[in-house]
Amino acid sequence: MTLGGIYSLVALGLTLVYGILHVPNFAHGAFYMAGAYAGFYLMSAQGFNYWAAMAGAAVVVALIGVLAERLVFHPLRNSPGLHHMIAAIGLMLFLEAGAQAIWGADFHRMETPYSAVVNVAGLTAPLQRLLIIAAAFGLMVCLHLFLKKTTTGATIIAMAQNREGAALVGIDANKVAMMTFAISGALAAVAAALYAPINLVYPSMGHLVITKAFVIIILGGMGSVPGAIVGGLIIGFAESFGAFYISPDYKDIIAFALLVVILSLRPQGLFTKGVR
Repeated sequence: MTLGGIYSLVALGLTLVYGILHVPNFAHGAFYMAGAYAGFYLMSAQGFNYWAAMAGAAVVVALIGVLAERLVFHPLRNSPGLHHMIAAIGLMLFLEAGAQAIWGADFHRMETPYSAVVNVAGLTAPLQRLLIIAAAFGLMVCLHLFLKKTTTGATIIAMAQNREGAALVGIDANKVAMMTFAISGALAAVAAALYAPINLVYPSMGHLVITKAFVIIILGGMGSVPGAIVGGLIIGFAESFGAFYISPDYKDIIAFALLVVILSLRPQGLFTKGVR
């Protein structure tokens, strides 16, 4: 459940960007890493509390996302898709090298005030893991309401469904693209700040997460928000049960095996394409 929540948050940001630009953002894992480092720095060096550091990390990575859209992806808007992918890989390497230059290649641990272990309905679980589950699902609900109930959310959906038609009715494509990258970056940063106290903070920490996020959005249907949520939960549960009943050594393989099985039965993914 914990992994499913983290994977879904990361995949949500990735699928929103794909829905607008129709280009897979390989730098999204580096956004996740930047969020962890931002939260770690704000807590360890600036004395922020956990929640303030998480909010600060979300703002920092949202700004990184906007800058990436303006400086990297926007100039390539009329270029072939391959150019976007190469640029995203270059951005990923740049952010990882920057983190290593500032903090080094060592592993860091982000502190949490929720280190206690609690008993819920006869089950013992770390409080941080329960926090991850509650926060992840709360953010998913908030994002759903934002997309469904607000005018700004409606413009994102319109852009994802028909970019040319949205432009014809006066929707500013540049503004929507920047806003989408900001939301995407903020979701990645919050996911990283939630999971960093359980995991460790290091420059390449986003590699496996972004790989799983791509599995999830392909599994759920490219560009589908419900697909990203359901796909994240499926992968998270499959890994957890696989690690418990088979072996922790095979839990990462299970996600890709499940992808092959489901796509062989439903090639278009669990949900049809489009942010909804």
